[in-house]
Amino acid sequence: MRIISLFLLFLSVTTYAQNAPEPYGALPSKRQLGWHDVEVYGLIHFTPTTFENKEWGFGDADPKTFNPANFDAEQIIAAAKAGGLKGIILVAKHHDGFALWPTKTTDYNITKSPFRNGKGDLVKEVEQAVRKAGLKFGIYCSPWDRNNPLYGTDKYLAIYQAQLKELYGNYGELFMSWHDGANGGDGYYGGAREKRSIDNTTYYDWTNTWGITRKMQPMANIFSDIGLDIRWVGNEDGHAAETNWATFTPMPPKGKNVAVPGQANYPESPEGIRNGKFWMPAECDVPLRKGWFYHPTEKPKSPEMLFDLYLKSVGRGAGLDLGLAPDTRGQLHDDDVLALKTFGEMVKKTFANNLAKNASITASNTRGKGYLVDKLIDNNKETYWASTDNNHTASLEINLKSPKTFDIVSLQEYIPLGQRVEAYNIEILENNSWKKIYDGTSIGAKRLIKFDQPLTTKKVKINITQSPVCITLSEIGLYKKSL
Repeated sequence: MRIISLFLLFLSVTTYAQNAPEPYGALPSKRQLGWHDVEVYGLIHFTPTTFENKEWGFGDADPKTFNPANFDAEQIIAAAKAGGLKGIILVAKHHDGFALWPTKTTDYNITKSPFRNGKGDLVKEVEQAVRKAGLKFGIYCSPWDRNNPLYGTDKYLAIYQAQLKELYGNYGELFMSWHDGANGGDGYYGGAREKRSIDNTTYYDWTNTWGITRKMQPMANIFSDIGLDIRWVGNEDGHAAETNWATFTPMPPKGKNVAVPGQANYPESPEGIRNGKFWMPAECDVPLRKGWFYHPTEKPKSPEMLFDLYLKSVGRGAGLDLGLAPDTRGQLHDDDVLALKTFGEMVKKTFANNLAKNASITASNTRGKGYLVDKLIDNNKETYWASTDNNHTASLEINLKSPKTFDIVSLQEYIPLGQRVEAYNIEILENNSWKKIYDGTSIGAKRLIKFDQPLTTKKVKINITQSPVCITLSEIGLYKKSL
């Protein structure tokens, strides 16, 4: 009888140890997990402003100004794909108010231009090229309209919402609905040529406006400087803070009940807020050139600069949104194409070979069958190693069997269960003793640690030193940067 009881006790303990860990904190939605998979995407700016050689159009450009000599959506998207971009957001309407699709909401649209003899739909051409290339498609329609005579009045919101409905309803599933914080100022406004101010906390009725997004495009992540799904990192330099939490709690302006786009930059935006109320990871937006629109005197960032931004955005659990600016032909300049191609090859070659893929790994603690350390090198982030519930610290020793040279360590948490790790360090075996080479804090969706000099060793140790709950890691990688 006692033997049976002990066996049942052992069985219950074993079964318990193999149960999945409980989720921790705010969790990503299905659409947010899809966004994390994209990692790098592009934001295309192409309106009459391109032909004026300006950054922001005033709203008074003649529609006939928009006349690209040889628009080629497939050329633009092919260059983006070569750069490793997995999604494209098109600015369907910028602050100048010019709509790139044959909208019924305003006469200031592409049908009044010479493009395709007034019968074109640039949104459709880009959308089709994006899907043909196997990328995801998103839309940005600016709420500020410097052309519309009704902007600033109570009649404009219905126009803006109707524009969103057209875009949401006619161009397939979107992975993002992108919004920024530009909220009124000087403009053409149908000839008034004046400054118009609005209360950005109430004018756009964001609760109901974003309700249209949720109803018509439930898988579209809403980006703005305060969320709802993806937050702005707080700069246009393309990088997050070294410690970066995917959780955030937007705070309403003083005297208001809801946080809205266009508020002053939160000091917490680059880093996020540990144990924030919502899963709201950061987007790091940065133009490929100096400006968001094409200017002939500018050059694109070098592939080395882009790789560094990749490490400081995607490599810190954020997303990299790279601004693409077609020239007056309606194509990406050869310099841009080359920069993207070289950057894409650099990323692809660097991460093609995980030097730890054939390693043997031992853990100081393991949850049980189904959560073993082999999950860390199976190249599948849907599987993961986990510690038992009462073990909030752990060491993972990676035996490479022969000396390997690397300069990048990659770590990934299993984020469907939340962001858990708060501190860790990395050691290598050098001259038969362990040498600490890095102290870190957040991991999240992905953490890429780049060392200034290559390291050569047969053994690496990852020590998780602080977590409020048991640990879950999906992938570990060691890589050598490819030049």
